Amino acid sequence: MTLHTASPSSAAPASPGSALQPAQPRGRQWLALAGWLALAFATAAIGSVASVQAPQFYGQLVQPEWAPPPSVFGPVWTVLFALMGIAAWLVWRTPQGAARRQALALFCGQLVLNALWSWLFFRWQLGAWALADIAALWLAVAATLAAFWRLRPLAGALLVPYLAWISFAAALNFTLWRLNPQVLG
Repeated sequence: MTLHTASPSSAAPASPGSALQPAQPRGRQWLALAGWLALAFATAAIGSVASVQAPQFYGQLVQPEWAPPPSVFGPVWTVLFALMGIAAWLVWRTPQGAARRQALALFCGQLVLNALWSWLFFRWQLGAWALADIAALWLAVAATLAAFWRLRPLAGALLVPYLAWISFAAALNFTLWRLNPQVLG
């Protein structure tokens, strides 16, 4: 029995965004995935330090009818941070170059804005500053999504729920700020 393999010159071209780094040991791939997930969840941890009293604080605010209960936020953010880490890992696996560096730098920048929002809104109770931060976060996430999509469409798609949630959170931030000027000045 003869095994036939395609020569490099006869192989079908890779589709755009599907190129990966040259094969790396499986252990390194898993370690990198763990690293990107750790970075995403470290951001969550930094934000959660500021949010220790968030359920009580959020509960005392005048709420719009469409505001979710405090119990929704933890599970939603857990899924979103996991998706962020996986998306960054998928981009990290693409060939090295300026586009990958820029995409991952955008990713890290939006993580900073993400962590800052909890401090602005929950710890320091600065509604207008939190709104400005979430507007910048929305732009940063949109730019990250676009950069990821160009390199690996699946990575960009994994950020779509995050952008949708940030859009909802921005509307909620604005509404809470307007309904609670005495608290969120």
